[in-house]
Amino acid sequence: MAGLKQVQRQTGVALWRQIADRIREAIGNGAYDETGMVPPEIVLALQFGVNRHTVRSALAALAQEGIVRAVQGRGTLIERKERLNFPITRRTRFTAGIGDQAREMRSLLLDEVTEEASPEIARWLGLKPGAQVIRLETLREADKRPVSKATSWFPAERFAGIGEAYRKHQSITKAFADLGLADYVRATTEVTAAHADTADLADLELTPGAILLIAKAMNTDLDGVPVQYSISRFAADRVQFTIEN
Repeated sequence: MAGLKQVQRQTGVALWRQIADRIREAIGNGAYDETGMVPPEIVLALQFGVNRHTVRSALAALAQEGIVRAVQGRGTLIERKERLNFPITRRTRFTAGIGDQAREMRSLLLDEVTEEASPEIARWLGLKPGAQVIRLETLREADKRPVSKATSWFPAERFAGIGEAYRKHQSITKAFADLGLADYVRATTEVTAAHADTADLADLELTPGAILLIAKAMNTDLDGVPVQYSISRFAADRVQFTIEN
């Protein structure tokens, strides 16, 4: 199959996981749009130079993610699930960004910790290393599907109580408003991609080998003072980013 990258042996990454990644990428690139089906197992096995059992394991993992579905007598059907479009703007807001693309939105506070800022976190927030910060671990869902998981840090002196405010409103914007910050803007966004780790696989309901889009972002108040640094992990097969001026 044109466009499929060969797997690499002895890399420490299981062959079935590499194959799942290649098929997931091909689906995302529209390689099978004409038929709406993944090629037969025997074709994929020949393409990747592996046995059918290895291909079957890869397809089973993709089926658990909801990307494909085995149909008896037909083969492996690609599930048509459009990605949510998430705009990154000067005023990036999760709920407003997803907007009417989902019928139901939900935000969960997984954890709240007050801790000393590491040198990296202190740099982003313009604090001295060791200054007190509040770390929130949050999970966002759209139509009951986990979409993103985020770790956010806030200056503790300025935003004491932000965890409770977030739990009440399920919104960083509304939590900020409760604590006296009426408006804020996105100063920096860095986007990378990586395989999900064990914790993110569980919380985002993904299978090993799933790819995450990772957005590191810093928000400031209107005077340019940092108010939040976050690392958000998005399921790559569920969300796409649009950079807007």
